[in-house]
Amino acid sequence: MSSANVPSTSTLTSQMLNKVPIVTLTFWIVKILSTTVGETAADYLAVDIGIGKLTTDLITLALLIGALLLQLRARTYVPWRYWLVVVLLSIVGTQITDALTDSLGIDLWFSTGVFTVVLIGIFLVWHASEGTLSIQSITTRRREYFYWAAILFTFALGTAAGDLATEALGLGFTVGVGVFAGLIAAIAVAHKLGTATVPSFWLAYILTRPLGASLGDLLAQAKTYGGLGLGTVMTSAVFLLVIVALVSHMTLLHRREAITSGSRSV
Repeated sequence: MSSANVPSTSTLTSQMLNKVPIVTLTFWIVKILSTTVGETAADYLAVDIGIGKLTTDLITLALLIGALLLQLRARTYVPWRYWLVVVLLSIVGTQITDALTDSLGIDLWFSTGVFTVVLIGIFLVWHASEGTLSIQSITTRRREYFYWAAILFTFALGTAAGDLATEALGLGFTVGVGVFAGLIAAIAVAHKLGTATVPSFWLAYILTRPLGASLGDLLAQAKTYGGLGLGTVMTSAVFLLVIVALVSHMTLLHRREAITSGSRSV
């Protein structure tokens, strides 16, 4: 699920036109961190900020729409725009699941099943329309629409599945982290043994959401609830700082790659 080979000039050009990053270890680290921030930030906004759940939901939705418009306007991959959308999608995806569970009283089994069906539907329509689900070919506006729709529902599904496992099934935060980390590791091993890249990627991508959510709850929740008691503010702030540092590093690498590609094509 990572790319270690040095790409040719033509491959570099294709990557530059792609609207999402190359899948590397850094990609997975930032993805997990962003899901953790999505969990802790959503909890903070809903519980601690004190302006009301509906108001906070509307604010984060407005921020997401603004960030997504910035991302759609870009003609190439821009690291900070891309990851800003991912973080905000993580928060909104969590808020969708929490609203269904806490406000409407919808059972986690039901919401997990519904999100699974919706996500499968998106994949089926996407594949029927474009002939591929590969994230290394997000080079048209329509494919980008499919991509971000899928990402939103991976977050919603991952949140519901994570809550189902850690709360409804009683696994707890620590066991939940271990279970979801183990499943991702098993997918990585299967991929090394020959499992197709695209399904391996999407399965791992979905599972990073409950992994990040379980990790966020483990760090932020009070010790009486099975957490470490660091709080949502501290956990969100630390993880956001790490995300900013890693995205800044990816931005520098991306610019160097663009300069190298340009000099080779002259």
